[in-house]
Amino acid sequence: MRALNFYSSNYHSQLVCRRKACTIRLGDKTNKYSEGDIVWITVGKRFSQKKRIYTAVIDRILVKPISQLTMDDLHGENPDIASIDDLMVFLQSIYDKTLTCGDIVTVVYFSEIIE
Repeated sequence: MRALNFYSSNYHSQLVCRRKACTIRLGDKTNKYSEGDIVWITVGKRFSQKKRIYTAVIDRILVKPISQLTMDDLHGENPDIASIDDLMVFLQSIYDKTLTCGDIVTVVYFSEIIE
């Protein structure tokens, strides 16, 4: 079983409340995740314990430049993000690097599996 892990503690409450419907990851991640994959949604820092929040299915994967992200993509990542500029500031803080609107990202939409 693969995990879709979230490092930032900001995500924990969004995941628990089911406000987060997708993740936007820098680069092309199609070699790592595929539509239909069953994954654990987890939270935790790199190289440390993780907490499983729930099991999910990957519904859709989109690869596109940051400039082509839609409001659905932005709100799926974080309902409080209102613009691509807001997202870029957020992603730059996570990846600790300067990004441009031409940088490629992978948008991974997922939904909870109720057991």
